[in-house]
Amino acid sequence: MIRARPVRADRPADLEPAFLRMGLPTPAREYLLEKMPALHVLLTGLEREQGRFLAGLFSASEAPGREEYPSWVAGDLRVRPGTGLLSGRKDQFERVVAEAKARPELAGLAAALARVLEASAPPAPLVLGAKTFTFGARTHVMGVVNVTPDSFSDGGRYFGTEAAVAHGLRLAEAGADVLDVGGESTRPGSPTVSAEEEAARIVPVLEGLRARTDVPLSVDTTKAAVAREALKAGAVLVNDISGFHFDAELPRVTAEAGAACCLMHIQGTPQTMQKDPHYEDVVDEVLAFLEEGVERAVAAGVPRERVLVDPGIGFGKTLGHNLFLLRRLDELRVLGLPLLLGTSRKSFLGKLAGGKPADERLAATLGSVAAMAAAGNADFVRVHDVAEVKDALAVADAMRAALDGGALYQPGKVRV
Repeated sequence: MIRARPVRADRPADLEPAFLRMGLPTPAREYLLEKMPALHVLLTGLEREQGRFLAGLFSASEAPGREEYPSWVAGDLRVRPGTGLLSGRKDQFERVVAEAKARPELAGLAAALARVLEASAPPAPLVLGAKTFTFGARTHVMGVVNVTPDSFSDGGRYFGTEAAVAHGLRLAEAGADVLDVGGESTRPGSPTVSAEEEAARIVPVLEGLRARTDVPLSVDTTKAAVAREALKAGAVLVNDISGFHFDAELPRVTAEAGAACCLMHIQGTPQTMQKDPHYEDVVDEVLAFLEEGVERAVAAGVPRERVLVDPGIGFGKTLGHNLFLLRRLDELRVLGLPLLLGTSRKSFLGKLAGGKPADERLAATLGSVAAMAAAGNADFVRVHDVAEVKDALAVADAMRAALDGGALYQPGKVRV
């Protein structure tokens, strides 16, 4: 399968301050922000004809300096056939897409490159309950409510219904945008829980929260039977760590309730996932897994715009895999869907912080979410410490959007 992944892409928001400083009028700025951003795109899964097409476009270009199309570098045919790197401006990529669309045999290439061009735009707004989430301006917070006796993060502190409801209300008061209620631990090696027991744990909590807060509720489950009861109790989002790969009925249950879903990547199961995880290309395999989950959701009747994705940090990944995925989150933007990120208190942060236990990983958690927010690489973060994370995000999101560089950066105030 052909896949195009943005290795690096200029963000229009990063170019805007330069154009303001140059004193360009609004129409010129808007035109340049639409056409000028540069892209470096890794292509994999190319067939020979597609590779020849890309090489031929550049070599046959008649524009001065061969600037009509992006530059093309093919991978080593002996060890990495079907790979290459396209580098150029957005308008040059648009010409490649137009040329490829004119040839039916290149439809896959045209679609893959078109997805990269569309990835710079924020995902479509998402409606959860009475709340509409828009993306691109700030990072939203999902607060974790564990109704389990063996959670890695809180050791069962909120296992009882009253304690869990009170904890969820505190998270809502602290500014959580969504509350994620789960009744089965998914820490490495954790035992499974029956659907009956899981539902008995979370349904009273969901009902208690729904009666006392308007914050949208999510159910963290892999089981259709549990999701069905949770959705009746007030949940509006199904958060599935298996990405719709464990229970074939879960997509249909989600669709019938009109709920949204968050599909996460996992290698293996919670019982096996940390037993020597291995990848040939972790980003590519995460993308393929998530694409398959999205296809299952859409086939069951869940509108694509009601799907979120999660790379599954810590779920069947080594420390190196986790860090590489965090570094390359931009590549997941080709899915065109809101991205949820869960790093809170996870063991890889403890390792990086010198072996700290879960209850001492707040500073490391704040570092991870602030870094992702400042880069614009997460739409939601799933966290335990909502108040502290909200403060960190307020700083990171403000930095990303900052435009007050002085009088010469203000539109309409052109000076020489």
